[in-house]
Amino acid sequence: MFEQTFKNIDDKLWKDAGCSSELDYVEQTSWILFLKYLDDLEKDRADAAELTGKTYVPIIEKKFKWDVWAAPKNGDGKLDHHKAMTGDDLIDFVNIQLFPYLKKFKSEDPNTIEYKIGEIFSELKNRLQSGYNLREVINLVDELRFRSSKEKHEMSALYEDKIKNMGNAGRNGGEYYTPRPLIKSIIKVVAPEIGDTIYDGAVGSAGFLCESFEYLKTKKNLTTTKHRDLAKENLLRQGKEVAGVYHRDYEYDPAWH
Repeated sequence: MFEQTFKNIDDKLWKDAGCSSELDYVEQTSWILFLKYLDDLEKDRADAAELTGKTYVPIIEKKFKWDVWAAPKNGDGKLDHHKAMTGDDLIDFVNIQLFPYLKKFKSEDPNTIEYKIGEIFSELKNRLQSGYNLREVINLVDELRFRSSKEKHEMSALYEDKIKNMGNAGRNGGEYYTPRPLIKSIIKVVAPEIGDTIYDGAVGSAGFLCESFEYLKTKKNLTTTKHRDLAKENLLRQGKEVAGVYHRDYEYDPAWH
């Protein structure tokens, strides 16, 4: 599902005057994917809160929610073309309202989603010039789901392949990743234990951190406290904790890209 969707998205971006290389394709796909992922994450958290009788306070204001501006649905669950912006209206909304709103997110705690949102959108800008192309890309991304570990893992692997292709962009953008089977073999040989600090100084897709987490969470007698400490204290990248990225059962965070 993800692989074909990514190819279809690249075909749409190729037609846009604002995207000229694989680097642009990855960057522009990233921010749209992130907002869809964030919407699914908020739905999961809202469902979990409801099950426990708690009230969930959304991170994103209603006006800027995915199902309001990007993919409003009608009663049949299909895209409501009367409400869905396109063309110049969509481009103006994204450039003038959406990105400035997301850039304003601030937090002193790098482990929070709010911090990640502010950091990501302070560094990015929308390069798509055609609101019609952007509408088609959004429609494709809206078909994706990131609500299971399998779906998130599949996207992680495909994202690695996309970034490898950046080497063909002619702008020194290529990054080459250790194959997952080799990563798993290295981890088995090193055999880290709960409490060890696992550091990936040259993190790309966080393959070593992801697979280390998967390896360690299968350890016997892994209590809830140790599981939390593993995610918050023992996985490091570029000298910073990655707490909040791994919560519950390994959630891949496209914000890293």
